[in-house]
Amino acid sequence: MTPIRVLLVDDQPLFRRGVRMLIESQSDLTVVGEAASGDEAVTAAGEHSPDVVLMDIRMPRVDGIAGTRGIMSAAADANRPPPRVIVLTTFDLDDAALRAIRAGASGFLLKHAEPEFLLAAIRAVHGGHAVVAPGAIADLLTHVDARPAPPKDLSAARDTALADLSPREREIFGAIAEGLSNAEIAEREFVSEATVKSHVGRILAKLGLRDRVQVVLYAHDHGLLPRR
Repeated sequence: MTPIRVLLVDDQPLFRRGVRMLIESQSDLTVVGEAASGDEAVTAAGEHSPDVVLMDIRMPRVDGIAGTRGIMSAAADANRPPPRVIVLTTFDLDDAALRAIRAGASGFLLKHAEPEFLLAAIRAVHGGHAVVAPGAIADLLTHVDARPAPPKDLSAARDTALADLSPREREIFGAIAEGLSNAEIAEREFVSEATVKSHVGRILAKLGLRDRVQVVLYAHDHGLLPRR
């Protein structure tokens, strides 16, 4: 099995060394490069083609938000799939973490997370799963985001996209926005997890979204996020 390729981005060499040792203790993971700032991360991602980037939020010169945005932009310019980005932050309900997610990150982790949780997160995001529960993203949106309503023309375009969803897909869209897992959705809808997974894939494709985290953002931005 080909190891999952990881890029480490943090301005503290000691932290990078510790995480490198942890990752390389795993047979299915490998560190392909390191960077100490957001701009270095963009260059390193282009050189090493990582599957997953562990990106510190707060770094001197160029932070992790700009680094994430740059990695996504460079991948789009090269017409290649971007790596999954996990941003690392020091406290919950961090508005910088939310900005990084909006820039393209797939989720966030606390820097003091247990080592086993970090390893599991790398594997999860590489497999297309959420790094954190979508409900945690919803909490973050509720506490720190006060984005204005989108322009009417944009709303109309997205309303058309939502109208393309079947009734069952709209139900599952709402369940994802609530933070339910595939297993929980399957139980609610009386279908198999495989069926839910198929519906989720179609929802993402129809709305032009990358993952479940983006579904939560989409629901929030259109006033569809359930009250918490």
